[in-house]
Amino acid sequence: MHPALALAPALVLLLPPGGTAPAEADLAHHGSVTMAGDRVTVALTPENHGPTDVPDTTLRIAWSAPLTDAQPGLPAACLRTGPRTVDCRTGALPAAALGTPLTVDVRLATRPTEVTVRLDTVWTGGPADHNPDNNRHEVLVLDTGDTYYF
Repeated sequence: MHPALALAPALVLLLPPGGTAPAEADLAHHGSVTMAGDRVTVALTPENHGPTDVPDTTLRIAWSAPLTDAQPGLPAACLRTGPRTVDCRTGALPAAALGTPLTVDVRLATRPTEVTVRLDTVWTGGPADHNPDNNRHEVLVLDTGDTYYF
């Protein structure tokens, strides 16, 4: 028997009950971060390079400095999930399309001279993303009012 045939039963077990491979989508986030005093603004647009539509996604934004307890300016699609994190629903993303732009404005509990902002897709609604490099970003932002792009 050919050695490749010995793997065939194991490969069948990896497929879902319908017998087809799991859906795949390549998500990306592009935008900017600005810091002025204790305020940090993240503005981004999600994108799906395809090939599959994504029913919904969740993006996690994490800051290296703690946020103030009250964050009244968070968009309705966002929820504070920890002392330094906010999760945002970016909604459905059709294949080969841009999503709805999102701006998240937060206040830090202190006034550091710099902060690191990390962005990462934490849920895709089903499709696998085998190219996570374009939807994971880490940006060092200085308290200068300058805009840093990712």
